[in-house]
Amino acid sequence: MLRTFKRNRVYVAAAIVALSTLTASCSNNNGLPNESASVQQTSSFNVDYERFELDNGLTVVLHVDRSDPVAAVALTAHVGSAREKEGRTGFAHLFEHLLFLESENLGKGGLDKMSARIGGSGANGSTSRDSTNYYQTVPIDALEKMIWAEADKLGFFINTVTEPVLAKEKQVVKNEKRQGVDNRPYGHNQYVIDKNLYPEGHPYSWQVIGSLEDLQNATLADVKEFFNTWYVPNNVVLTIAGDIDVAQTKAWVKKYFDEIPAGEQITKLAPRPAKLDTTIKRFHVDNFAQAPLLTMVWPTVPEYHDDYYALQVLSQFLSQGKNAPLNKVLIDEKKLTSNLYFYGYDSEIAGQLQLQVMAFNGVDLNTVAEGIDEAFALFEKEGISKDDLARIKAGQETEFYQGLSSVLGKGFQLAQYEIFAGGAEFISKDVQKILGVTQKDVMRVYNTYIKDQPFVATSFVPKGEQELVLSGSTKAKVVEEEIVEGAEESFDASIAAQYERTPSSFDRTIEPEYGESIQITPPEVWQSALSSGIKIAGISNDEVPLVAFELKLDGGMLLDPANKTGAANLLAAILLKGTANKTPEQFEQHVELLGASLDANASETAIVISGTVLSKHYNELMTLVSEAILFPRFDEEEFSLAKNDIINQIEQIKANPNAIASVEFKALLYGQDHPFAQTVLGDKNSVSAMSLTDIKTYFKENASPTVAKLHVVGDIQQSGVKQSLARLNESWKPKNVQLPVVTEPALPKAATLFFYDVPDAKQSVLYFGHVAPNVNHEDAYKASVMNYRLGGGGFASQLMQELRENKGYTYGIRSSVSSDQYTGEFTIRSSVRSNVTLEAIQDIREILASFGTGYTNEDLAVTKGFTLKSGARAFETLSAKLNMVSEISDYGFPHDYVLQQEAQVKALTVDDMKRLFDAYVHPDKMIYLVVGDKATQFKRLEALGLGTPVLLTPSGS
Repeated sequence: MLRTFKRNRVYVAAAIVALSTLTASCSNNNGLPNESASVQQTSSFNVDYERFELDNGLTVVLHVDRSDPVAAVALTAHVGSAREKEGRTGFAHLFEHLLFLESENLGKGGLDKMSARIGGSGANGSTSRDSTNYYQTVPIDALEKMIWAEADKLGFFINTVTEPVLAKEKQVVKNEKRQGVDNRPYGHNQYVIDKNLYPEGHPYSWQVIGSLEDLQNATLADVKEFFNTWYVPNNVVLTIAGDIDVAQTKAWVKKYFDEIPAGEQITKLAPRPAKLDTTIKRFHVDNFAQAPLLTMVWPTVPEYHDDYYALQVLSQFLSQGKNAPLNKVLIDEKKLTSNLYFYGYDSEIAGQLQLQVMAFNGVDLNTVAEGIDEAFALFEKEGISKDDLARIKAGQETEFYQGLSSVLGKGFQLAQYEIFAGGAEFISKDVQKILGVTQKDVMRVYNTYIKDQPFVATSFVPKGEQELVLSGSTKAKVVEEEIVEGAEESFDASIAAQYERTPSSFDRTIEPEYGESIQITPPEVWQSALSSGIKIAGISNDEVPLVAFELKLDGGMLLDPANKTGAANLLAAILLKGTANKTPEQFEQHVELLGASLDANASETAIVISGTVLSKHYNELMTLVSEAILFPRFDEEEFSLAKNDIINQIEQIKANPNAIASVEFKALLYGQDHPFAQTVLGDKNSVSAMSLTDIKTYFKENASPTVAKLHVVGDIQQSGVKQSLARLNESWKPKNVQLPVVTEPALPKAATLFFYDVPDAKQSVLYFGHVAPNVNHEDAYKASVMNYRLGGGGFASQLMQELRENKGYTYGIRSSVSSDQYTGEFTIRSSVRSNVTLEAIQDIREILASFGTGYTNEDLAVTKGFTLKSGARAFETLSAKLNMVSEISDYGFPHDYVLQQEAQVKALTVDDMKRLFDAYVHPDKMIYLVVGDKATQFKRLEALGLGTPVLLTPSGS
């Protein structure tokens, strides 16, 4: 998992008292729950914790969770980009990277190296405006190791940062910025917003990632000053949640953290909400955009302010669902977009409410703005009803329980309150504030912060379409990086740091021993089949009162008719848009009043209806699912909206280099006539030509209980699942659905280099690979284990170590061996800075050339250590359990397949790994696809010795 610089805003709807539920769901003449349904407070749900503080000011929060033999450890520093100086932006995020690399006693490789050995989830981090997190979930026998390692980062780290280390990590962060901002559609939008929303010098006026110039100018002295100021125990919260012994954990924390000295007292930042005297409008012609984007942003309040809660309800009501005023006007009536979001970017000292509308191609953004005004006028006239308020709170209740489904989620929530709300005990006050939001509050915050208030508006439009921008807009100041060969400074990351060790009262170079060994016990999976042919499989688990499920109809894109590619996807898009007896709006409100999520999606091989719901509402939700299948509505208006949305998605692929690479690679890998060479979306011509009759025909011929499987995990028994399907089982008429035979493509006869031109791309997307065994091949799982040290193990892999850690060419690189019942793929994927495209590919090819012959006993030991120990985390969350059920049901795996795979790993030898690599990785028969800037990179690639690159056209030919 690659580290991110995203805001670490953990949404918490409640914590001790569950939110709202409806006491009745009987229908009235409108097909909606009875208006007498009322919001009630349900029984309490406690998240017990213990908080204590060391003499040096370190705050520690402990939470016991016995559900799995794991512990989540999170170190949260109360420092984000808001504590930076102008001209030295990006430091907080730079530290997120640096602290993983090395410390005095962990040595080079730091937490990343240790994580691979102990079976951790992967040391990771996130940086926001206001805090930086370092976190990992580990088997409980490695808890003392993690506490030792976290203390080493806080108290024994800064001496290991040298000029070469800093130079290398600057390149990594700059690559992250290129990947997440500079080389993607609309990537500069937030920068333009914040520069204009906040006055110069305001700590939120710059981006968390910082600027390329500031990162380049950072000195070692700057870095050490930043660390010594902010990374001190009295500015940090340590959260440990899981299957812990509290007394022993406290003793370990004191042992390893106690002697780290406190820093200077840190003053809390005072609230500084943005203030606008007039509306500001800016535009930018975006190199990668394919459709116009309008964003409107209003200044609001900091997180946990009294008005913060009503603003959350307001933004959700205005934008989400068929009943939302913005949806009604912009999507349903005017058909200007299929994609809009209204959300709060809420931080410690200020907040902002952001409305983002991605219009259809060629739509004038002035028309969108007029529609927004109409939607606001509609809201002013009608307000928010009691039912709508109840519906939103019901959804918050489910979100709350989802946040508690992992030990890491529980730890994050407690740390969030501790740092930003004055203490973990705020958990109960938060609930009161959420439950206390009234209809009047929602209208009041609208009138206070939105109605007739100045805002910042940004118009991002494709090249040549400046006439679409909002009237009165002036050009935004956006800094675009030039692609220059040899522009980056060189460094030698192998140079060892020379320093005097920080003194300690005991020998910290000795890594703690493992605790008592863990016995992995997979959860029990039950399976059966109903009389209609529906197969069911599941896991019963009552850790939280939630149920997650997927109803899978085998076939998907494979059953698309000739010349109608995208039919399965279009069906999925409208399948849950009402029933014969319920309008789309009524159906949606039924789902939302249950506090449930319900979605339908199509893949190459299936159509899947998936959902999450409180267990007490599971039967009601399955009643709705059954109704959607037995009595589909096939609404003409929803079909038209879905077509426009999908065509827009197809157009957006052309704007995203990563999406381009994925689509083009599939076409090259499988060949023109293979079904997997197509995208699930279909193409613009096939979707445009599709009629509603085509979709009805697809459903009539291919939706059958004989190809249906229901996978369920959570707080429900097998008998309850069977009962929930009684109506569907009795009324859904079976039909014979013949799934096509899918051939496995052959390996290419020779390696071929392909190039797709994206002018002015700041990075080159690399997508290499070939076919691999399908999931039922005897070597399929073992091949994926072999890949761990090549590129599947993150920072434990050779590809990541060389291209990111040693060279600084990329933010991340990964290889994978993936498969299903039809076929498999071996792939290598990365985005590298444009001016090292050739060098990066040369390095990848060198690693591939030597990996098999160079595989060592150490490689095997690290691979086995991670693979075997990580089993303790394999079934922690509902999604992990659902994945296990799916693999057993879809692929016919035995119920104890996890234990069988464990035995296979234990038996692997170095010679086995060499054989697996030689058998399933073929650099000389690989597809090498590069998506990047042809003007600067095309000719250089001839030096690879693969001939002149084959230039692909936008059509993929």
